Amino acid sequence: MTDDGGRKTEHRPSSGLRPPPSVIWFARGVAATPKSVLLYVVFGTYLGIGALAYDLSFSAGWALATTVLIWAAPNQVVLISGLGSGAGALATAVAVSLSAVRLLPMVVSLLPLLRAPGVRTRALILPAHFTAVSAWVVALQVLPALPREHRVAVCNGIGVGFLVSASAGTLAGYHLAAQLPPLFAAALLFLTPISFFLAVAGGSSRLADRLALIFGLIIGPALALGKVDLDLLWTGIAGGTLAYGVHRLRRGKR
Repeated sequence: MTDDGGRKTEHRPSSGLRPPPSVIWFARGVAATPKSVLLYVVFGTYLGIGALAYDLSFSAGWALATTVLIWAAPNQVVLISGLGSGAGALATAVAVSLSAVRLLPMVVSLLPLLRAPGVRTRALILPAHFTAVSAWVVALQVLPALPREHRVAVCNGIGVGFLVSASAGTLAGYHLAAQLPPLFAAALLFLTPISFFLAVAGGSSRLADRLALIFGLIIGPALALGKVDLDLLWTGIAGGTLAYGVHRLRRGKR
């Protein structure tokens, strides 16, 4: 290019038109969610959440708020069914908190992938909130191959992608509740645990992981039939301990 005086000038593209890198990586995270079947499982699961809220006479806005703020279908079932049945707010809050404890190991396993020089602790709050079964599975598949400094943005994008699907499912289920058969609405709630089990089983490459699943499948139903309190907690402890014990024995024989 030349100016009015005939002198050559260098043409530089405007940097103001290009979005910042964090936005680009965030968009990559959002774009990763439609590639996972879990996105559609989440939508189906939250159809059931919306229908449950409708059946117990909660408002659509209240149901949507529980999805955005709690972001865990089992916890929402505890909250909605507890308050809907007339249980006290404090007792329901304690029950929801105890149900949320199961997500702690997922957060603990995900945060080391997100930590990097220059990443502040407050930047990890949102990824921790987004950590649920669906987002956790996809994040563990996507993040290890990405530059560490961009993983938080990608993780937030994954979380937002799933949260949008869940919010849409909640509203759709709420407004379709009158047409959904109760049995069908209840069955939708089992999509997430079933899909999580299949995802973990498919990704289990070590014997210890497979043994933990097998022991869990045996111990869990036995404790449930025996009406043992905190059966899911004891199943995880017993199954994981037995699997780890077998793993150590095998290593000791080598």
